[in-house]
Amino acid sequence: MADFLSLAGKRALITGGTQGAGAATVALFRELGAQVMTTARKPPGHLPDDLFLAADLSTPEGCDLLAEAVQSRMGGVDIIVHMLGGSSAPGDGFTALGESEWQAELALNLQPALRLDRALVPGMIARGTGVVVHVTSIQRVLPLPEATTAYAAAKAALSVYSKSLSKEVSPKGVRVVRVAPGWIETEASVRLAERVASEAGTDLAGGRRIIMDSLGGIPIGRPSKPAEIANLIAFLCSDRAATITGTEYVIDGGTVPTA
Repeated sequence: MADFLSLAGKRALITGGTQGAGAATVALFRELGAQVMTTARKPPGHLPDDLFLAADLSTPEGCDLLAEAVQSRMGGVDIIVHMLGGSSAPGDGFTALGESEWQAELALNLQPALRLDRALVPGMIARGTGVVVHVTSIQRVLPLPEATTAYAAAKAALSVYSKSLSKEVSPKGVRVVRVAPGWIETEASVRLAERVASEAGTDLAGGRRIIMDSLGGIPIGRPSKPAEIANLIAFLCSDRAATITGTEYVIDGGTVPTA
C-alpha cells in the first residue's frame, strides 16, 4: 500500500526551523522526502551547511540573503512554511510598549513573511503550483493584554495578509493556508512553566496549570506537542490537501472558546 502522505521531490523552505515546532516540521518534511532548507540567526550544529543559512530575517538584508540562497541552492521552492515568530516584548500592558517594542514585534512576526513571499511566490506563480503556510497564533483572537498585545497584533496582521494573498494567487495555482497554534510544549515553554512554578511555590505540573488557566483553560488538558503541529502542516502542504486554500486551521487543544 502506498504511503498516505509524501512530499517526495518537493523543495521546501521552513523559517525558524532549528527548535520547537519548526525543528519538528523540518524533520518530518525530510522524512517524507522533501528537500528542506531552513534558517535561524545562529547555526544549530546538526544540519548540513547546504541545508541551512544563518540569517537575521527581521532585517531586509537577511530576507534577501535567504531568498538568494534558495534560488542558488535549490533552484526555487515549491513550499514555504513561515514558522518564524515569537515575542520579546515586556509585560505590564500597552503602556510598556514603546516604538522600539512595536517595531521589533512587527519585524519578527510579520515582515519576514511579506519579504520572502514577495521574492519567492512569483516563481511559484510562473510554474503554476506551490503552497505557502503562514503560522499565525490563537493570540490573534485571544490576546493576553498583560503580555502579548504587540505579538497578537502582528499575528493578526499576518493572518489578514495571508487571506488576501490566497485570494490573489490561488487562481494561479498557489495555495495559501494559515495554521494557528495555541500553547506548544517546547523547551522554552517548559522553562517558562518551571519559572512560573518556582514563583508560585508549586511543581512543574502546577506551573503548567497556571499557564493553562491564564489562557482560559485547555480542554484536552495539555499543550500541543511540536510534532503535532508538524503533522498538520505536512498534511496541508501535501497533495492530499489539493483543494484547501485561504483557510486557517486552529490547533490548540480547544483553547479558543468559540467555533
